[in-house]
Amino acid sequence: MTAEISQTLDRGLRLLEIVVEQPGGLGIGELAERLGVGRTVVYRLVATLEAHALVRRDGEGRVRLGLGVLTLTQASEPLLRQLALPVLHELADVVGATAHLTRAEGDDGVAVAVVEPRWTDYHVGYREGARHPLTKGASGRAILAGRTDEAAAVRSSGELQAGAHGVAAPVLGFPGMELSIGVVSLAPLDHTAELAVLNAAATLQQLGRSELQD
Repeated sequence: MTAEISQTLDRGLRLLEIVVEQPGGLGIGELAERLGVGRTVVYRLVATLEAHALVRRDGEGRVRLGLGVLTLTQASEPLLRQLALPVLHELADVVGATAHLTRAEGDDGVAVAVVEPRWTDYHVGYREGARHPLTKGASGRAILAGRTDEAAAVRSSGELQAGAHGVAAPVLGFPGMELSIGVVSLAPLDHTAELAVLNAAATLQQLGRSELQD
């Protein structure tokens, strides 16, 4: 038997999902059309979500994500780290390079988790919380590639640290978060590293889907 759900809550969550997919915002009429409900219903939903800072209306009346979403995103980081750390450990050991998970925050990428290989004598130092523009480095540009559902690995060399080489790939399937996983090394990385990063991204994506389904 299908569990009974709250129609109002379901509509509110669907509205949030729609707004997440439209960074430029949507008007009340556009939201009403996508939800298949009247404008009055959408006004009430938006007013409720605004009260919790989950959405906001800009000067043109378009509905955009609110700062309250950041609180929810930050609260989800412990679970994200829990899912990612085993994947990062395996990736770091397979490639022999420092592995990292990066999340988009505004125009920057922020290192959420960093794992060093357990068998190498020397490797790149990279601290959690490190921030850099999304337009620089493999991890940031992989996130940008993910916005077009591009799953290919992205390379960089010396963009963030002289002599460092990076490979990263987007991790899709985490609603409200833009992520990438990758490695950074003191030596150039070959095709094997690209495959390992792509496999890690696919594994983490699958773990995320399983967690959401549960």
